[in-house]
Amino acid sequence: MAMARASSGLQYPQRFYAAASYAGFDGSPRSASKAVRAKFSSESALILYALYQQATVGPCNAPEPSAWNAVEKSKWSSWKKLADMASTEAMRLFVKILEEDDPGWYSRASNFVSEPVVDVQMNQNSSIQPLVENGNSFPETKTISTENGNIVEAQDKDVVSEGFGSVVVYDQWTAPPVSGLRPKSRYEHGAAVIQDKMYIYGGNHNGRYLNDLYVLDLRSWSWSKIETKSVAESVEAPSPVTVTPCAGHSLIPWENKLISIAGHTKDPTDSIQVKAFDLQTCSWSLLKTYGKPPASRGGQSVSLVGGNLVIFGGQDAKRSLLNDLHILDLETMTWDEIDAVGVPPSPRSDHAAAVHADRYLLIFGGGSHATCYNDLHVLDLQNMEWSRPTQQGEIPTPRAGHAGVTVGENWFIVGGGDNKSGVSETVVLNMSTLVWSVVTTVEGRIPVASEGLSLVVGSYNGEDVLISFGGYNGRYNNEVNVLKPSHKSTLQSKMTETPVPDSVSAVHNQSATRDVESETGQEGKVREIEMDNVDSDAMKSRGKGTNEHLIATLKAEKEELESSLGKEKAQTLQLKQDLAEAETRNSDLYKELQSVRGQLGSEQSRCFKLEVELAELRQKLQTMDTLQKELELLQRQKAASEQAALNAKKQSSGGVWGWLAGTPSNEKADDA
Repeated sequence: MAMARASSGLQYPQRFYAAASYAGFDGSPRSASKAVRAKFSSESALILYALYQQATVGPCNAPEPSAWNAVEKSKWSSWKKLADMASTEAMRLFVKILEEDDPGWYSRASNFVSEPVVDVQMNQNSSIQPLVENGNSFPETKTISTENGNIVEAQDKDVVSEGFGSVVVYDQWTAPPVSGLRPKSRYEHGAAVIQDKMYIYGGNHNGRYLNDLYVLDLRSWSWSKIETKSVAESVEAPSPVTVTPCAGHSLIPWENKLISIAGHTKDPTDSIQVKAFDLQTCSWSLLKTYGKPPASRGGQSVSLVGGNLVIFGGQDAKRSLLNDLHILDLETMTWDEIDAVGVPPSPRSDHAAAVHADRYLLIFGGGSHATCYNDLHVLDLQNMEWSRPTQQGEIPTPRAGHAGVTVGENWFIVGGGDNKSGVSETVVLNMSTLVWSVVTTVEGRIPVASEGLSLVVGSYNGEDVLISFGGYNGRYNNEVNVLKPSHKSTLQSKMTETPVPDSVSAVHNQSATRDVESETGQEGKVREIEMDNVDSDAMKSRGKGTNEHLIATLKAEKEELESSLGKEKAQTLQLKQDLAEAETRNSDLYKELQSVRGQLGSEQSRCFKLEVELAELRQKLQTMDTLQKELELLQRQKAASEQAALNAKKQSSGGVWGWLAGTPSNEKADDA
């Protein structure tokens, strides 16, 4: 087997970024040379600008600039014509056009670009050999995402060739080459990253709750199972107990520990339990908390804000949906129930939550027993006030069971479902502008289009990567998938919706390079490329009229905004009046209700008294019946006594008259 030294130039995307830097799209000092900019015609400059935008930002979604701004209108039109061209295709065309206009650009740019030299093994085996990078060997990575209906293969020389293994495509999901003992397939598990290691705990597999703990080394992509020690009740009561299997819990990294909070169990407790896993001793412990803990639940969101855990929503053991808010202070381990003002999100579970600027808690999506949501709610953690801002851009479809992580001010949402199918889009929300955009879309029954998957942020070669694991989409999964977000996905949601002034380049708000040295330099370089190729005399001749038109336009917009503001104020005043009237009606109704309740109480008391009297009368009636029977008996006895007395009297009277008549009494008896 022979060994050859190969140096075929930079691969993508480095080659593209080097070309963009040479052309003046990154604020590099060499792009300030007039001799370099003079080599581009107006047509070529517009095409290069459009391709650069398409490669770094994506399809043009910016509003059309005003007709009076000829430069911005030309740039926008060129970009808009590229439609849905793929980012990789735009990179290739950018380099191709630059090579046609300046065939020797790479040799002159080589003074500023260090070209990697890779040892290539030359043999008859057609299989792809491991990539040698930074002294480490990585096996081939399988690409699972699709682009324009075609699977992106690892053998494509234009696919980004850096990161995990031989291929990691920007803004596309790939499956890294993992090894070791994989965890059992599951969903509704917990995941967290500490020191380049991803920990997986618990979950649900075929309806059975799990309590195992696995770790994935993000440098070697090797799985291993952690043999945990028995859990201690607390410091005061160190008697060991069994770690209860659970699902729908939250796993939070805290210092050198993993905190598992809440979750569904076979035998649920009355309140939330907080467990901690010590990475040094490999032991679990139940943490003792103070205050009134929340009711036990699963499917809640738990967000780490400073030294506090913010818990929202979920579903309790009786399948009742919740929308309560609690905070656990990790220093004092004290619970606090929060009664925030404003309208909170409706009761839900399996939603996603994120924290922006250590002040705002964002809640997105989730589901009830009958429907799924795609609403966005924001809680100001300083004022403890809920609000529901207006979402912009490509608003995601309703979903539950999705996962989300933040990278800077961008919130990535992956997976989930709507009770019918899994969600195939990976979306990102710029938390400053609240603009949504789609990062990528997968096809087929891919694990990232699952419910109950986990999503964490890892670091590789100094770059942030999204790592998903598990989920359920008709079958349980235990696969690991990785997405490396590009500047396109992290900056696309920053696109403005109004034309920028003529003195500021559109590149300031609509594009970003791979390595931006400063925003000021970026604006100046790109604008110079375009302005050097526009007839300056024609621009000057129209300058005065343009300024007057701009002033008139601004005045009209100002009047329109003031009119709209007046209408909004009037509407707000009317709403306040309606609210005051509603509160007055509510107060009157409440008083009436209290009066009715008082009357009802009086009637109930009267009814009770009547029932007592009725019982007494019934008792008296029964006594009268008894007396009546006794009276009848006495009357019969009296009648019998009177009859007997009468008979006796008659007998006594007959004997006297007989004696007087001379008839002996014994004879009369004989006659009878």
